[in-house]
Amino acid sequence: MFPQRSILRASQRFAAQVRSPAVRTPFQRRLASSENSGLHGAEDNAFNRERKATKDHAAATKDLWRKLSLYVVVPCLLIAGANAYTLWNEHWAHWEHMPPLEERTEYPYQNIRTKNFPWGDGDKASFTLV
Repeated sequence: MFPQRSILRASQRFAAQVRSPAVRTPFQRRLASSENSGLHGAEDNAFNRERKATKDHAAATKDLWRKLSLYVVVPCLLIAGANAYTLWNEHWAHWEHMPPLEERTEYPYQNIRTKNFPWGDGDKASFTLV
């Protein structure tokens, strides 16, 4: 039983020496975690590492949405605005070729009413009163 204890103690001492930074070789450091969190000592705990990861993710996501807003949304708005302007001008160019409203023929199926409106002379809708 005593030899087992001495072997256990010796192995624990050896493991502590290998874990110390002074004994580590460059090869052992390369096998260690390559994540450099920038946190050292007491502040290097799970909470602070998760908080730093969350901040890094938020910064990357903010940068992504900024780029999308500048390089995708703005050109799409400019293209949509140019399209609306073109359609607007085509619409009014079409109306220029039509006769004035007063000269157009009124057909019997236009302005069908079963009873008069309760305001004014009964022939005009409410938005034409103004």
